[in-house]
This record gives sequence, structure tokens and C-alpha cells, in this order.
Amino acid sequence: MQSLLSLRTRIEAGTLTPRAAIALSEAAIAEREPDIQALVSCQTNPVVPERGPLAGIAVGVKDILDTADLPTQMGSPIYAGWRPRADAAAVTRLRRLGAVPLAKTTTTSFAFLDPTKTRNPHHRGHTPGGSSAGSAAAVAAGMLPLALGTQTGGSIIRPAAYCGVVGLKPSFGLLPTVGMKCSSWTLDTLGLFTAGVADAAHALALMTGRPGLDLPASDPGLPRIGIVLQDFCTPAEPEALEALLRVRTSAEAAGARLRDITLPAVFAEAFGLHGTIQDFEAAQALDWEYATHRVDLGPLLGAHLDAAQKISAAAYDASMKVAHRARRQLPDLFAEHDVDVILTLSAPGPAPEGYASTGDSRFNRLWTLLGVPCVTVPVGRTAIGLPLGVQTIARLGDDARALAAARFIEMLVHDSDR
Repeated sequence: MQSLLSLRTRIEAGTLTPRAAIALSEAAIAEREPDIQALVSCQTNPVVPERGPLAGIAVGVKDILDTADLPTQMGSPIYAGWRPRADAAAVTRLRRLGAVPLAKTTTTSFAFLDPTKTRNPHHRGHTPGGSSAGSAAAVAAGMLPLALGTQTGGSIIRPAAYCGVVGLKPSFGLLPTVGMKCSSWTLDTLGLFTAGVADAAHALALMTGRPGLDLPASDPGLPRIGIVLQDFCTPAEPEALEALLRVRTSAEAAGARLRDITLPAVFAEAFGLHGTIQDFEAAQALDWEYATHRVDLGPLLGAHLDAAQKISAAAYDASMKVAHRARRQLPDLFAEHDVDVILTLSAPGPAPEGYASTGDSRFNRLWTLLGVPCVTVPVGRTAIGLPLGVQTIARLGDDARALAAARFIEMLVHDSDR
């Protein structure tokens, strides 16, 4: 994989030019893309800025985010060849920082569940996840050092875990969704895929103008960690649970304090209502497409929108009240247990075999609904080479703490691999 920070270090040292750095991505795309199929379109002879804190960094842009110089097709034939007049706000910010939005990455249709043709770089017979399939796979395959993705349920954290990269879902609203095809205005969150935690922290700090989000060069310190298994949903697979246990053992050996946390009933209730909120809003956000192009919608999305027509405003309002109650209680949970972060699984197990499904988001949906920052870190592989991940979760607005804890875990894993 390409590290954003490593590339920038070489550029600042004068051993690599920004144009040469972009050429590395272009060469990797030429080599890997025919097999991985992570990209929808790609720039040819892009303009490469020589200056800027992200000069020389090639970026993949999920294909539900507008780009003025590349089509934005939403993973759907309805928008085949569509050319917006302007970039999404996040894409504009990246250009101002000197980055090159080099390619559009595959997305499931309207960032829902219908799979793409993208292959998992670690095992071709397994899904890369979704909906941000192309962004995760492109970073994992070494084609891009940075890619944008979105999460409404588990569409950043899960594919990042399946593909063995770092996925960052920031606090809700920290990155602008202006210029992004909306699915759920309550849940849609823009995030990042990178090779390492420090890469993600650096990119987020620059994109938001908040240098405090960047990780210090020194040791990130010992976090106070609460382990959550979400006992109210179907248990995870043994390989995932074993990976979490290994991380716990290593963290305790390193001096971190860990304790088990059982989530109060309101969180289980909120978890069960995520779908009501998402589908009610999706029915409105995609009302034109549903009304005029129902036959062109993916089968899974179409069926969900069919069912969503029956969700009443009263059911939605009641669900939102529960979500607001859970959001208000979450800070008390951290305080009561005296923890900095929650540690849980990124996915129920490794990437499922086949391409009929993008995987299960049950370890993601609650945290998306609560709007809190989540960072997934690769922590090992199965016997056949499929990655496994765990995620750190912090209070709303405490993205720096989530990133620091993720970096701590990443360092533990690297030390154990030596």
C-alpha cells in the first residue's frame, strides 16, 4: 500500500516530485485495476500542483460525490455519463490542498446494497464490502494513498476491514456532504480510506483545518478502553472474536486499562430503528429516481424503496426520538465507565465468500446513528489471508481521541508482527 505520509516525506525531502508521486499511482492502476475493478473512470494527463500540503497525493473519489472533470454516475445506469458542473465541497478542498482527484471509485447503486464488480485484493473470491467498495479496494491494492468514502450504515468501516486498510468515519458533519448524492440526511457521513492511521489523521486535519486532529510524532499514550460486543445482536464469528481478544491481551500487556461494557437498553432500541430512519429518508431522497426509473434501480435497493413507501411519518418521528435519547446518553456511558474510547469489532467476521452480498453492517449501524467517530484498524488475517479489523469509537467531536487509540492498537499489531 502507498502511505500518504511517506510520499509527502519524500516530496518534502526532494527525492520525489509531485508529478512522480502521481505517476506511481498511475502505474499501480495500470497494473492492478484490470484485476481489481475498483475504478469507474480515471484522469489522463492530470494537472499536478507542485505546491500544497497534499501535493503529489492521488485521491480516489467515491462515485456518489460530484467531480467537474469526471462523470458522477452513482453506480446506476440512470446517471450514466452524468457530468456535474462543480466539484463536491470535499473534492474542492482536496484540490486546494494540492491533491489530485485522480479517479472515481466504484459504489453500490446509490450507496446501497447491490454489489459492484470490485474484487477483494486479498482474495478474489470474496467481497470487498460496500458501499464504498472501490475506495477500500483501491487503497488496499496500492493504487491510491487516499480515497473518499461514505457511510450510512457501515459503508466505510466494513469494507476497510474486509480489505485490510484503515477506514475513518469522522464525527457526523465534520466533513461536508455538499455535492454528495444524499441517501439519508440524518446518517450520511463522509470519510477516508488510507494505508495507516497517521495518514488518515493527517488528511482529516488538513481537510477540516483542525491541526489538533493530527497525531503527534510521539507515543500516542495509553488509552482507557471499554470493550463492547453488542450483546443484543447476533454474535460475531470466532475468527473476529479471537482477533479482538488478541488485541485486548496485547493492550493490557502494554499497560492500557480495559473493561467490559454492556450497553443499556436504549442503545439496543436505537440499533433496531436504524433501518426505519434510513429507509424513510431514502424514500424521499431518491423519490425522483424511484418514481421515474424504478426499473433501473438495483434489485435490493428497489425492494427496500418499495417497502419504505409504507413507513409512516409517525414511525419515523418515534424512531428519531429514540435516536436522540441514545445520543444524549452516550457521553454518560463514557463517563460512568471512565473510558476514553470503545473498542469493538469492525465487522462480524472476514469478508464473505462470493459477490452476492457486501456483508453485514450490524457492528456499524448503531455508531453511525449516534454520529460518533469510528476508526477501523487491520489486526490480522485468517488462514486464507482475509483481513480482520477492530474499531475504536469516541464521543461525538472527539475524533482525535478515536484516532490516537487506533494508532495505539496499530502500533501493538506492528510490534507483535516483528
